[in-house]
Amino acid sequence: MQHFFEAFFTSILATLFTTLGIYVIRHFEDWGRQQVTYFACFAAGVLISASFLYIVPKSFSMSLLAPIFLLSGYLMMHFFNRFITVYVCSKPTDQSYTIGLVPLLGIGFHSFIDGVIYSVTFTVSTFTGVLAAIGMVLHEFPEGIVVYLLLIRSGFKEKTSLFLAFLAAALTTPLGMLISFPFIHQISQQRLGCLLALSAGALIYVGATHLLPHAEKEPRHYSLVAFILGIAVAVIIVLSK
Repeated sequence: MQHFFEAFFTSILATLFTTLGIYVIRHFEDWGRQQVTYFACFAAGVLISASFLYIVPKSFSMSLLAPIFLLSGYLMMHFFNRFITVYVCSKPTDQSYTIGLVPLLGIGFHSFIDGVIYSVTFTVSTFTGVLAAIGMVLHEFPEGIVVYLLLIRSGFKEKTSLFLAFLAAALTTPLGMLISFPFIHQISQQRLGCLLALSAGALIYVGATHLLPHAEKEPRHYSLVAFILGIAVAVIIVLSK
């Protein structure tokens, strides 16, 4: 039960950070746009470093099939986000509300997977869960900002955008955790290692392919410092174990 409450608490914390991102971009848009890059860079530094330094080696030690699942996790996230980007987000945003709803569903699925990752990592160990959660929770802040802006630009009213963004980007994370935990908690160590590798592939994608390019499009004077700080935090945590 300890791992359950740890994963659940972390998923709720992620929900709060997503909600904070939505609130900030709605009420303090200029400040939110300026700070989102720093959150993205710091979270990317933590996710990439934690994955390569600890989560990937841990999964490899648990299962011989882990490398295959590591690649699968990365490619799964890549193909899904590629579909959303190419076939949806590249279209004009004034044609239909559907243009905003489809990316919303994509982000909802992405946040649901975040909840599953919490279930997997905390089932492996508290340390693994905490290490993954540091970067994952922080990346929820810019995600809340992005989904709210997508809906506003698609023609939705502010209150409707607020509700839909909270529903898809925030509530789906604890939902994914609650649905997946009972199944993950009962599987063998070898299969758990495969799922951990799958999660690591998703984490690497989020950090290296999703967050960093976004930060590079909107450079800030100290974005590199935020990225290095994220790396440093992950390294210190891993070395202190």
